[in-house]
Amino acid sequence: MMPRWTTCWSLCMDPKLLEILVCPVCKGPLIHHRTAHELICRPCRLAYAVKDGIPVMLADEARELSASEAGEA
Repeated sequence: MMPRWTTCWSLCMDPKLLEILVCPVCKGPLIHHRTAHELICRPCRLAYAVKDGIPVMLADEARELSASEAGEA
């Protein structure tokens, strides 16, 4: 069984960090999609992975979203 802090760390992000993070491409706000472990930028239609509670804010590693995905984030 995993320690409780391990589970929380992999699912949670610091709310203060979420307040200051912006999309590296357009500098716009990001939406935290907890179940997908991603930060979503709707205008750029990009999803940045969150691995072990740490956002990977590299545009080259971001996943492109379909129009429907960008609208439902």
